[in-house]
Amino acid sequence: MQRLEHEGDIAADYLEELLDIADLDGDLDMDVEGDRASVQIGGADLSLLVGSNGEVLEALQELTRLAVYRETGERSRLMLDIDGHRAQQRERLVALAETSIAEVRESGESVSLEPMSAFERKVVHDAVAAAGLTSESEGAEPKRHVVILPA
Repeated sequence: MQRLEHEGDIAADYLEELLDIADLDGDLDMDVEGDRASVQIGGADLSLLVGSNGEVLEALQELTRLAVYRETGERSRLMLDIDGHRAQQRERLVALAETSIAEVRESGESVSLEPMSAFERKVVHDAVAAAGLTSESEGAEPKRHVVILPA
């Protein structure tokens, strides 16, 4: 727990400097969610830091993880969210998973979803497991996707 809190502190310091350099206002909130540190940035219009499909957010998350690695020497699984983008994305993905789970149960056949990022696939896998079904990732990046299997 202390290690994760330390990761969050390092990440918050790094992101505060980045916001200052970019002359953007944002409020940072650190937390530990399960087995990873989590940092959320909220505030004025931060859509530039999210990007059109979250690609800027993904890049900032990787840069922040590198900053944590530079300080600790250990790989971080830190999760970054900006303006609730990931939370909204998670809700959308859980709804997609629920619809697909219902389709699998009704048809008895597997369902393949569109290619997704690792974060998106994890959300879907978790929702499928919670529903009592199994899923697997297939394909290679950038076309790696989730397949939901019948019971």
